[in-house]
Amino acid sequence: MRQKIGFAFSIALVGCIILSTRFYEVDLPVWHFFGGGRGLDPASLHLAGEFVESNLGTAREPDGSYTVRLLAQQYLFVPHCIEVPAGIPVRFRITSYDNVHVINLSGTEQTVRAIPGTITETTFKFPQAAEYDAPCREFCGPGHFAMRAHIRVVPEDQLANLRPDQRRSCDLP
Repeated sequence: MRQKIGFAFSIALVGCIILSTRFYEVDLPVWHFFGGGRGLDPASLHLAGEFVESNLGTAREPDGSYTVRLLAQQYLFVPHCIEVPAGIPVRFRITSYDNVHVINLSGTEQTVRAIPGTITETTFKFPQAAEYDAPCREFCGPGHFAMRAHIRVVPEDQLANLRPDQRRSCDLP
């Protein structure tokens, strides 16, 4: 009898440890049902608000700062390619349509986690002009290996001369 109780306790303990270490990936509808967060509706992100297609990419805010808005979904980041200014802090705002994704700037320790129903915000400052491959680092399914974005860091004066649609395509003017 003691062995059965000990075995059941061990299984319960291992289950609790697994759940507690992966809590951030709890299915958000279940999380919201139990009163967690007041997140976005991933199904309607693209219809209204700050994540409509025309708002994605790099935008210059009225105060002169820059904000990058990104959407993550299996198996792509939208927009796929963005341009940001060198030497100026850039605020990144990212969310996901479907599951957890992690965008990582290759060659750096900088990562951002995109979680459905929430907006993750962080600020990066790129010291000089460069280009970064930005793959997804959270397995999201069979197409995960190809999920990546591209970030091109350019001088601020070059970025200021681009139209908003050019800032999210990495096309040269």
